[in-house]
Amino acid sequence: MRYRKLGRTGLFVSELCLGTMTFGGKDSFWSHIGNLDQEEADRIVGRALDSGINFFDTADVYSEGLSETILGNSLKRLKVSRENVVVATKVLGETAAGPNSRGLSRAHIFYAVKASLSRLGLDHIDLYQVHGFDPATPIEETMEALDDLVRQGLVRYVGVSNWAAWQIVKALGLSERRGFARFESLQAYYALAGRDLEREIVPMLESEQLGLLPWSPLAGGLLSGKFGRGIPAPAGSRRATFDFPPVDRERAYDCIDAMRPMADKRGASVARVAIAWLLHQPVVTSVVIGAKRIEQLEDNIAATSLSLDPEELAALDKVSALPPEYPGWMFERQGEYRRRQLSRADERPGGSS
Repeated sequence: MRYRKLGRTGLFVSELCLGTMTFGGKDSFWSHIGNLDQEEADRIVGRALDSGINFFDTADVYSEGLSETILGNSLKRLKVSRENVVVATKVLGETAAGPNSRGLSRAHIFYAVKASLSRLGLDHIDLYQVHGFDPATPIEETMEALDDLVRQGLVRYVGVSNWAAWQIVKALGLSERRGFARFESLQAYYALAGRDLEREIVPMLESEQLGLLPWSPLAGGLLSGKFGRGIPAPAGSRRATFDFPPVDRERAYDCIDAMRPMADKRGASVARVAIAWLLHQPVVTSVVIGAKRIEQLEDNIAATSLSLDPEELAALDKVSALPPEYPGWMFERQGEYRRRQLSRADERPGGSS
């Protein structure tokens, strides 16, 4: 297990992050994702720790808060040293009845962080992430509230999830101008079959030095290897009951067709290859994985040892490529001369580079 810096911070997180959306569930909507009880969650968390995973992600809305409670209990029952784990959770969604029990207002953020800390059984949260964009609250109000939490010691770092590039850059500008704690990471959908992030967000992350935490690395299970052209979703699979996130099926099937021989050559699963592809992307800090069974977790962990050669990476990049879109194709056309000029400038005397 390798460890990577989170954004511009000095905090190191494992290249895999255990997501806990499968914890809880009960008889609610969340049961479509998973319904692990405390004992099952303890085994999953324990195996993750044994593998070297030190990064755990949850949210206050997962299973109506039960996911946070189960994760906190697992860390306590397993006697985990607090300094040896990085715990992340999120705020935005509705946590109770009433117009102010949701969003990113100062009022809701202050209430929500105390409730999350209580459920987790912790005195601070390592990474507190806004779970999405709130059109009703000014970004200034949100960033000031998050900065106050950092100053109070309730939160160590702040992150963002599911925002557009312009929204994140606006928040970073406000933080710089007013001396607020800034976003250090983005948790976003990114998978071989869903590379939309590369149009605007990945260049922004590289420019502003934010860490990327991809969620749904298997595109909601579609890249697990259980699916293909003409193969219906297996009974009981997540895609059979919760068809999310949206995916270009034909492109996804092309990706699966390309990954199968790579997986077969190594005696590995298609899912393992899909996660390994993400781990090869320089912009990725930690891939958020989820598991309902130990066997599934073991397979995901094994992706950290799977190395794809340059030809395989090129083949996967080609088959999963996004269709050209403006202004990207104009950047490609107009920037060619300057790219050649940069390439020549990097060459050393004598023709070697």
